[in-house]
Amino acid sequence: MREGAPTLSPVAAPQPGAGRLGTARRRVWALVSGTLPGARAHGVGAAGGVFALALAGALASCGGGSSNPFDNPGAVQNPAGATGQHLAFAYFQKCINPIFLAQLQITQGGTVSTNTCAGSGCHDTTTGTGGAFRVVQNAQPIDLANTANTPDVIRTSDIYKNFYSAQGEVVLGSTAQSRLLAKPLLLGVLHGGGLIFPNENDANAKLIKYWISHPAPLGQDEFSTASYTMFTPNDPVTGTCNTQ
Repeated sequence: MREGAPTLSPVAAPQPGAGRLGTARRRVWALVSGTLPGARAHGVGAAGGVFALALAGALASCGGGSSNPFDNPGAVQNPAGATGQHLAFAYFQKCINPIFLAQLQITQGGTVSTNTCAGSGCHDTTTGTGGAFRVVQNAQPIDLANTANTPDVIRTSDIYKNFYSAQGEVVLGSTAQSRLLAKPLLLGVLHGGGLIFPNENDANAKLIKYWISHPAPLGQDEFSTASYTMFTPNDPVTGTCNTQ
């Protein structure tokens, strides 16, 4: 023994424990005490028992023999949607999609200009640089009265791609948190395209707000004819778009 080195008292090996943690304790002890094959070849001797016990104690304090010593949940669960409802496709097609194609006044850095949301430098599906929201500019409307246009058929169309992308910017039950409305209004969020709607009384802002606030009835999909009450009269072809 090197002169002046501390004298370590013999330490008893840990008793067998339950489960994988008990096995781990015994292997740690065997390694540091030199009883695991190859341990002595690496210069690890019985003095390491102090470390072994300290480590074993730390493991025990984290949950004993449990395979989940930190008591973490088995899986991370995302919260369910606010309502579990769907936004209305018919209203989107007639009242919302045209907003993305219209020439709108933009105020950015004190400069006023005009552009479309679907412009090549903004939200165009192929050349746009405006984040995740994408618009297919030449998407054709779907005849909802044609029985051949089943939900499966509609969901493969370009107009549905626009619908799907737009609803990805929506938080059902919260117009304030829905970026489809908050960004063009600059409501606490940056928008590379600048200020599009001067305030919430803007005609287009009111359409978007109404769409977000009036999902299809619970248990019905985005094609529910119950959403036709969003038009006056209740017809997505001849009716006008309600905003209140």
